Amino acid sequence: MLRPWWIGMLVFALVVAGVFAWLGQWQLGRAIDTDPPPPGATEAVRPIADVVAPGEYLSEPLVGQRVEVSGRWVPEDFLVVSSRYNGGVQGFWVTGQLRVDEASAGVEGPTSLAVAIGWTADRATADAAAAALSSAVASAGEVAATLRGRLVSDEGPRLPAAGAPITEMATMSPAALLGWWHDTDGLSVYRPYLVADVDGLGLPAAGPELTAIDSPAPTELSNVNWLNIFYAVEWAVFAGFAFYMWYRLARDAWEKEVEALEEAAGAAPPGD
Repeated sequence: MLRPWWIGMLVFALVVAGVFAWLGQWQLGRAIDTDPPPPGATEAVRPIADVVAPGEYLSEPLVGQRVEVSGRWVPEDFLVVSSRYNGGVQGFWVTGQLRVDEASAGVEGPTSLAVAIGWTADRATADAAAAALSSAVASAGEVAATLRGRLVSDEGPRLPAAGAPITEMATMSPAALLGWWHDTDGLSVYRPYLVADVDGLGLPAAGPELTAIDSPAPTELSNVNWLNIFYAVEWAVFAGFAFYMWYRLARDAWEKEVEALEEAAGAAPPGD
């Protein structure tokens, strides 16, 4: 074991173990949030510009954050999204495109936010409400609104269920809605969407009445990330394994040399 080869291998094992130990420390440093958001932080209404910018993902501590945003409704873009649950009942959302005020949101150029407006258990009712809102907003010319609600992360587009029309949207995805919106040249879009409070929608009373969407506060998360702690323990095990491999290989080589010497001694003629 004191031969140059095995000493060199020991140095190599030390380097590998040191890298693994550093990775374990890095994971451990990210396992505990030393500055978690205070309880109830998501319930304090903040300007959307302070929470997320167009095109950016909503970071984990801000998922479910209540925000305020001003803009105007685009009349042609009241659309229906299926597979929405309210109080455990499956139904449909009516959604709209809010063209955000550049000054209030701190953005440049046309920018839109997908908004979930209301829920109904019946598809025909949802379609009628969407059509009535489109007609009413178009007739009004321009309908401005200052909305308050909860920001929720994009669910991503998904193919409709078997037998459903290919045009049906089964997830709330601004990316999917963008494909149906009008006047989108040069348009920036927020990745999350807004579940709006019923108060302040600013929409003309038109068509069937929709139910407010259930939007409870997100569950308070622990400031300890157990997955990162598990990874840190894994790296510590890997560091120990690097030493074990060096010891095991060196011991096997030593045992083979001893066996070879014993065989040589046993094969030598008596008296030699």
